[in-house]
Amino acid sequence: MYLCSTKVYYRAIMDDIYMLADAIILNRIGSHLKAVRLRQNITQQSLADAAGVSLSSLKKIEKGEIGSFDSLLRVLRTLGKLDVLQPLVDEEQLSPSEYYNLVQSNTAKHQRQRAVGQLNKTNKEESTW
Repeated sequence: MYLCSTKVYYRAIMDDIYMLADAIILNRIGSHLKAVRLRQNITQQSLADAAGVSLSSLKKIEKGEIGSFDSLLRVLRTLGKLDVLQPLVDEEQLSPSEYYNLVQSNTAKHQRQRAVGQLNKTNKEESTW
């Protein structure tokens, strides 16, 4: 029973991305990209050419050595997996009440102030110049 609960605990830790070291996360990303490439029956060289990255960069990415975010984006786009980043580029949706409060707070802060008085020529001070 103890061995089983240890496996369950280990599995829970390994599934919680916040508990993983950066190197493990990068290795998992690289392994996943390699698996996707192989499932699509694409060679490393043809993927590198199509993505516009060097073959050595692609090999490093697949080993979890992601040195350039730009290269990673190119590989994801070429493999058709760029949608995994969709939540990061979507704008946050506001509820109608949140939107109303935001608009009201902005209009209250930026409401123009206008002068209502008029220049009275009779009360004008004489210049000493």
